Amino acid sequence: MRARSIAAAVLALAFAGSSLTGCVFARASGKAAGSLFMSPRKVEKLKEPIDKSARLAVLWVGHATALVQIDDKVILTDPVFTTSVGQLSKRLVEPGIDPANLPPIDAVVISHMHFDHLSLGSLDMIQRKVRMLLMPRGGATYLTDFGFPVLELRPWQGYEKDGLRVTAVPVDHVGFRYGVDAAWMTESFTGYVIEYHGIKVYFGGDTGYDQKLFVNVGERFPDIDLALLPIGPIEPREIMRRFHTDPGEALQAFIDLGAKRMVPIHYDTFVNSTDELGAALAGLTAAQKKWDLGKREVAVVSIGERRVFLKKGEGPSVTPEKAKDSWSTPADKPASKPADKPASKPAPKNDIPDDEKLD
Repeated sequence: MRARSIAAAVLALAFAGSSLTGCVFARASGKAAGSLFMSPRKVEKLKEPIDKSARLAVLWVGHATALVQIDDKVILTDPVFTTSVGQLSKRLVEPGIDPANLPPIDAVVISHMHFDHLSLGSLDMIQRKVRMLLMPRGGATYLTDFGFPVLELRPWQGYEKDGLRVTAVPVDHVGFRYGVDAAWMTESFTGYVIEYHGIKVYFGGDTGYDQKLFVNVGERFPDIDLALLPIGPIEPREIMRRFHTDPGEALQAFIDLGAKRMVPIHYDTFVNSTDELGAALAGLTAAQKKWDLGKREVAVVSIGERRVFLKKGEGPSVTPEKAKDSWSTPADKPASKPADKPASKPAPKNDIPDDEKLD
């Protein structure tokens, strides 16, 4: 009960910082509270999530969680497997894979600190499978004593190991977790570009629309093969547009990035706005009719579905690379102080605060 009260207070702080009317706040919080009494919709789940015939594949777990396979490397974005987030909003749909069926994960990337993106309970479920956790600057502040290495990245800073490179890229969002920490957590949000064997994947996490940011990423990383872009929450738009792309803005970001394919994420998994179920996809369909996407592909992937985008023999040719383990910035960016190399963590402890065990 105490955890739920804290979560409700955090939600109230977030809304109070905006110009939301009491009526709109009541609608959003009422939907979230109502979800606590609903059973999540069941989905079919793959027990073997890796496709050995695939070069590029994505399994959408739900919300901002996606399992990305690039040849023999596996990346997991913003893992959330818990039944609720912030103890307030319950899942509307089951996670698209059981954590026990996850393969070893070469890199877990966290976009920002909100409860629906940084889930300590979920990290606890998968920690023995995680080889590296990447976070934006300041993010490690919120971690407990997990058993995997952690590295914070500044914008344009990259992590590379055995040919897999992950670069933090700018997005337009906020970095606080509890509301009261907004004053000092001003840099703890990021997107990522993941590169391996010539294949490039963009993960936007949560972001508002800023054309310059997306164009800049596209210029630095030309020919992105796949962009994972949020299409919600949408309403109330006068508030959400500051921090969240709607379906039309997500399509514009897709074009700005110069990506070949887009998979929409961040919708119809939890209650985090006044949006009705299906509104985001309906908006995406309507927005597509207004744009000439040419050969660009928008691929709507269901929760629990694995979609193969490149098969063996397709895409860039594979160039043998020497094993690397480094932290750096792109060559065209002035060098800055490298990130501290992560130290080996001690044996994991089950000391997640009670307030966040089921976040």
